[in-house]
Amino acid sequence: MTDLRAVYATLAAFVAHGCTEAPKPDLHYVLGGPYKVGTVWFYPHESNNLDETGLAAIVKDGHARLTSDGEVFDQTALAAAHPTLQLPAIARLTNLENGLQVTVRLNDRGSGDPHRLVEITRRTATLLGVQGDAVVRMRLQVLPAESQATADALPGAPKLAISAAPRQAVEVAALPPLAGVQPRHESRASGAVTSASAKQAEAVGVGPPLRLPEVVVRTEPQPGKLIVRLDTFSQRRYAVEQQAKMSSAGAGIVPIREGRARKFRVQVGPLSDVARADAVLDQALAAGIPDARIVIE
Repeated sequence: MTDLRAVYATLAAFVAHGCTEAPKPDLHYVLGGPYKVGTVWFYPHESNNLDETGLAAIVKDGHARLTSDGEVFDQTALAAAHPTLQLPAIARLTNLENGLQVTVRLNDRGSGDPHRLVEITRRTATLLGVQGDAVVRMRLQVLPAESQATADALPGAPKLAISAAPRQAVEVAALPPLAGVQPRHESRASGAVTSASAKQAEAVGVGPPLRLPEVVVRTEPQPGKLIVRLDTFSQRRYAVEQQAKMSSAGAGIVPIREGRARKFRVQVGPLSDVARADAVLDQALAAGIPDARIVIE
């Protein structure tokens, strides 16, 4: 007859030394292939000059111990999750509703919610003036030099080409110290928001530290309008066909220029609030328009 006490002792030892052992941090560059969440496909791609708008939400509690690139998840760090960018990367986030701006480390894939551009930690939300668990209008700008340095610091990461964009003047002003933030004294050229870690990266050729400094910049609020952007076509007749699919939502066609080419963008909006934008996006996805997304214009 089997000795149950011996079986239980063996199982207890297995659990103690195996199953309950927490995963260890293993920082690495990651991109990954296409993946599907619900009915929506996501296609990860490398970009060091991405500049896009959308809605941001706070990462829910109960996250796994490690992020997608092997870092320890920390709600008190300046970090965020993005559905398709290479990880890690460094980006500037601007709360378009109040103009507050911080630099974060993109180190996680996020939930794959097509309604949200990015998910942010609670500390990032606090510094950006996000109240409670509100969803806010956000702009995300990948920082080329810092992101390249971050990738270069990791073995096996590809060498990504940087396409530098011209800098434009931006009015900035120092904020009074926020709760838990040590005051910093840094010199900034007009329009250039450069952290000490970025300067160090340029000097010694290493990526910014895992925990970025808490530097908050105030810019002019630009809340814009909520739009659900559908597809863009080179021929108007295809735009008309898609417009018909979303006629009940009030879809329209907007002629645009891409270089010398004239194209036709289908979109819905402006929309009254986030709930309405989410509903229209759901309708577009159900109508077979997988590239539909919420933007701020």
